[in-house]
Amino acid sequence: MTGIHLLFEGPNMGVETRPEGHGECHMKPIVVKIGGSTLGSHDTTLEDLVELQQQGMTVVVVHGGGQEVSDWLARLGISTSFVNGLRVTDVETLKVVAAVLGGLINKELVVAVQALGGRAIGLSGADGNLLWASPKNSELGYTGEIVKVDPEPLRLLLQAGYIPVVAPISIGLAEGEGATLLNVNGDIAAGEIAAALGAERLIFLTDVDGIHEESGNVIPKLSLSEAKRMLASGAASGGMIPKIEASIKALATVPVVRIIDGRMPHALLNVIASSDIPRLSPEQAPQSQFGGTTIVPD
Repeated sequence: MTGIHLLFEGPNMGVETRPEGHGECHMKPIVVKIGGSTLGSHDTTLEDLVELQQQGMTVVVVHGGGQEVSDWLARLGISTSFVNGLRVTDVETLKVVAAVLGGLINKELVVAVQALGGRAIGLSGADGNLLWASPKNSELGYTGEIVKVDPEPLRLLLQAGYIPVVAPISIGLAEGEGATLLNVNGDIAAGEIAAALGAERLIFLTDVDGIHEESGNVIPKLSLSEAKRMLASGAASGGMIPKIEASIKALATVPVVRIIDGRMPHALLNVIASSDIPRLSPEQAPQSQFGGTTIVPD
């Protein structure tokens, strides 16, 4: 563990909500989207998650793993392509997506969290009727657009003291096929889940240092309207498109979204500590300022 202890504002400001260990939690959850590209050999994200759990915070994790899916597709000789940051998913690709995201990556993350002393349960959006989607369009095949979220399975896991680790696979209704699996973008899934839970915040841990303007500089803060204009103007590209779309969705009920470089040591703890809701006491303040992009309601 890091030795960093978060202190919370409010009636019990300066007092941890509970001692290390397990017990009843009273806070709104934080939803954290982690991409496979941020989980390297020196990554501290999972350690940070366990630290937050042991300090009484409730956390829902939504994970990606697009690069590992691409690697497995390549091994199997299956070509892959993307449109506006979303994977084109045919039947064979869907099988690989379900196996790699819902199986291999999800269970590796759960085992890793538990090895660090945390309590985690892995599931996909298809479990417990969590995520429902419809095919986004014919060009994307079995890539779905989320149309319904039932957050009750996540609430039950949080109340029981677990970190839910969610793979972005949904139940889908494909025309002429009845119920099926659909591949959904992990960023979009995180935004929809955060909105449905009324989360305290949504944090994207990614492999870039935030949203960039045309000059290449990181945009430190965007309003909801500015984020919408960025999408409409085409200024956003690639994998940043679904992150901004997810942020816009989440901000219906979530007060703040952060997009930060998850490759930085203890990025998750630091971004929470530097926010205006939970905070570190002065002697525990981080030594460096974390950047990234903050998106807030108008």
